[in-house]
Amino acid sequence: MYQSHYFSQEYRTQDVMSASPIRLVVMAYDVAIRACHQQDFERATRAITLLRDALNFDYAEVAVGLFRLYQWCLECLRAGDFQSALNVLVELREAWVEAEKKVTPTPASEVFTVRTTLPQYASA
Repeated sequence: MYQSHYFSQEYRTQDVMSASPIRLVVMAYDVAIRACHQQDFERATRAITLLRDALNFDYAEVAVGLFRLYQWCLECLRAGDFQSALNVLVELREAWVEAEKKVTPTPASEVFTVRTTLPQYASA
């Protein structure tokens, strides 16, 4: 049991250390969403607070909007309304996943396909 937990923890550490900044945001949403499903107030609050505290206010228009949403989610949690916070978090996570798809380069294996047959040309 202990060895299994150790390897699981080691894997998670590696996953986090090698993740892109956008992937880290998605991971934080995953923690918050899971915590809301489990109605784990402390964990959900920590995850949402982490998201809020990581905002970059150099991009004020977006950051202020997200800040307000995160604050609203925290208020929902304090009121025991995990479902409302969950709904917002799921929508935001989906938006970040879409953004990640747009900025993450497509793997070479998807760009280049190996032809197994020669192209057929029309005879002249």
